[in-house]
Amino acid sequence: MVLLLFVDLDPDLAALRPLGGFSVLHASPHPSPTRPLPTLAHAYAPGHAQEQGDLTPDARAQVQMWEDPLAFRVQKVAAALRVPETRVAASVAHQGLAARLWSVTLGCAALYGGVPDLAPPLLRWDPDATAPDDLWLAGVRPLPGDVAAIAELVLHGHLVPLTAALHARYRVAAGLLWGNAASALAGAGREVDRWARRHGRGDTAARARSLTTGLLAHPLLAGTGVLTGTAFRRRSCCLYYRAPGAGVCGDCCFSRPPASPRSPQPTRPSPGGPSE
Repeated sequence: MVLLLFVDLDPDLAALRPLGGFSVLHASPHPSPTRPLPTLAHAYAPGHAQEQGDLTPDARAQVQMWEDPLAFRVQKVAAALRVPETRVAASVAHQGLAARLWSVTLGCAALYGGVPDLAPPLLRWDPDATAPDDLWLAGVRPLPGDVAAIAELVLHGHLVPLTAALHARYRVAAGLLWGNAASALAGAGREVDRWARRHGRGDTAARARSLTTGLLAHPLLAGTGVLTGTAFRRRSCCLYYRAPGAGVCGDCCFSRPPASPRSPQPTRPSPGGPSE
């Protein structure tokens, strides 16, 4: 049994900084002095222009980040990966944002014993930033850091509407997207565990492992993969292998790209770090 000792969240969430870029969260009511940033609530909202087919340079030019931030992000990822299939870019964009949300919440819960309120209307997002996704929180309001609270905050608050939007707009299979969410969660938990053990923080490592295990048992994530220690093997594929020159991820269900009869290609780490 892991006992949580709640420590007040500091206004800058400074304890997250040593964990790395995926865990850092800007806490400020003024996210950008040069341009407005959309909230994640706006990004998830239905009613944006529905895109069909593959991306083109003209389509990328027409969609502005403040009009349709989710489409803007998918297009940016597609250009970076040089992939013509929108569903591949949508999947990778989904996994990147999921990794950021899990890293912040798990880091806070493991280090502080509580988490900040990350409700979508409070989080501003820069879809034009490089990875990891750039997030700004309007202010720090502490919430409990247990499995139930985190599931409500991240799974129901963010990943349910994000998954629904990407599934509807880009025809990415919902099961694949929930596999992405589980992979990102396992990667985030693994990185907190590694950092904590390197710094002699056994209690923090234990909390990270307990929270990761509990969240992966949630009905939305149960059955998406197998967690052994801190290593995760998912039962689906994020489609990253379909990008030019790409291989499979470290936690992929495939040992090699499905279309390739040759020897395994180099793998990429799963979000938040290597799979082993």
